[in-house]
Amino acid sequence: MSSARIGIIGGSGLYEMEGLSGVRSVRVETPFGDPSDEIVLGELGGIGLAFLPRHGRGHRILPSEINFRANIYALKKLGVERIISVSAVGSMREKIEPGHIVIPDQFYDQTKKRSSTFFGDGIVAHVSMADPVCGHVAKALAAAGREVGAVIHEGGVYLCIEGPQFSTRGESLIYRQWGVDIIGMTNVTEAKLAREAEICYATVALSTDYDCWHESEEDVTVEAVIKIIQQNVETARRIIRAAVPVIAGERTCGCGHALKNAVMTAPQLIPPATRQSLELIIGKYVS
Repeated sequence: MSSARIGIIGGSGLYEMEGLSGVRSVRVETPFGDPSDEIVLGELGGIGLAFLPRHGRGHRILPSEINFRANIYALKKLGVERIISVSAVGSMREKIEPGHIVIPDQFYDQTKKRSSTFFGDGIVAHVSMADPVCGHVAKALAAAGREVGAVIHEGGVYLCIEGPQFSTRGESLIYRQWGVDIIGMTNVTEAKLAREAEICYATVALSTDYDCWHESEEDVTVEAVIKIIQQNVETARRIIRAAVPVIAGERTCGCGHALKNAVMTAPQLIPPATRQSLELIIGKYVS
């Protein structure tokens, strides 16, 4: 199967990546079922990219219904080493205004119903999530954002809730007390699975609203979110185009060997079916 070094996961509003050459769509089979949609392969300045719409084309899939394991596995199968994830978020800080872009470096997981690991079924592994974002990719995205004229906030905590409802006012006020910076419904699960798959991961978070904590701003609505998303999506595309050449070289970060010493289960005790389904991920460590 064709190789793509960099994967783009598009969130609300970003359903396709313009400017690619040699474009073709592929359907990737995984042990975990179907990804959100066909993956679009192409090249940007000679660099292989794989684009996946997180919610499917036409936005058909709820955050809780996304097959995150299939999505990350499929990108790994295509040869992806780095993922740029684009996501609409609510701002939990006065200074992060709608229209601004955040490159978070931390996550807080408030989800309740998701499969956020490839492991289980007879195999145990514990990867480090102390620093869940690839610093090299995040810095490149922040620099690219400033280069294209976006208002960039570098660093911060992304709180991931289950959704699909937006927060209650009580929840929003409590989250503010926790010290989080932005709120969304998808990225922490991707980050955990990307780390297990030894793929670098970073987020371009598009601030669309102030959730419902801000007393002088209207409460978040779909109409308001869509309006800001439409303004921000082209900025996100420009950021990606500027960042891709910077991050396309050989990796020097630790993401590529995150599973080293993380598998706890003795190789001879791993069930054959589990070993087979995870060969792509554990093969270089479990002989």
